[in-house]
Amino acid sequence: MASNLPADVCIEFDKVVAGYGDFMILNNLSFKAKRGQITLLLGPNGAGKSTVLKTLFGMLKVRHGSIKLNGQIITAASPKELLTKHGIAFVPQGRNLFGQLTAFENLELGGITLGMKTTHERIPEVLELFPRLKERLHSPASALSGGEQKQLEVGRAMLLRPKVLLIDEPSIGLSPLVVKDVFKLLRALAEKGTTVLMVEQNVKSALKMADEAIALESGRLVLHRRADELLADPDIERLFLGGANAAQNAESGLTAKSD
Repeated sequence: MASNLPADVCIEFDKVVAGYGDFMILNNLSFKAKRGQITLLLGPNGAGKSTVLKTLFGMLKVRHGSIKLNGQIITAASPKELLTKHGIAFVPQGRNLFGQLTAFENLELGGITLGMKTTHERIPEVLELFPRLKERLHSPASALSGGEQKQLEVGRAMLLRPKVLLIDEPSIGLSPLVVKDVFKLLRALAEKGTTVLMVEQNVKSALKMADEAIALESGRLVLHRRADELLADPDIERLFLGGANAAQNAESGLTAKSD
């Protein structure tokens, strides 16, 4: 199907309604994320940020509306199809490793859809991204530091050479120095062409390395701006503490400044 999307649009939500059971979290949500950029999802708890990632990855059913990837409708695709056919990888919140298995064995499991030969061929390129993992390759995942575990989770996703990386709260439980390293890695991936859609509560640090930011409230878009513009706003806290009215006021203020 031919697409009339701008060439740089990778992800498009069009009036998406989705949630859990009969409880809808996303309410006619529409937004676009550009290819090869980091788009940051902001908003108060319960705004629908993580639900966006789960819906995009096929873990939640779209009740209404559509989702497109590079102009192709993927609304009904399963997580397996999204991973293997469309190149979308998801790193969920929290720790998602097999603690008793080594870092190497966790990487092997991450490449299970590739076959063992291809997985073993790709592991060295992942280790180039994460030299610390190379040193801890044969240690149990449970013995790794929080930062090393997060690197392992991201590295496992990168085995699949994803075109799109969805990552939920990568800084949770990490020291500021490790968070800085993780954000640097995401920036490097984007510069190599990977589209990153990220949820992160460490707002100011995330905005420093993101390209664009989207603020949600009650499953709706209330603001979509360049990250550097939001970072320059002295009242940025309103976007995730003040709710929709504050975010809309911030949108109005930024628009006024640019007029």
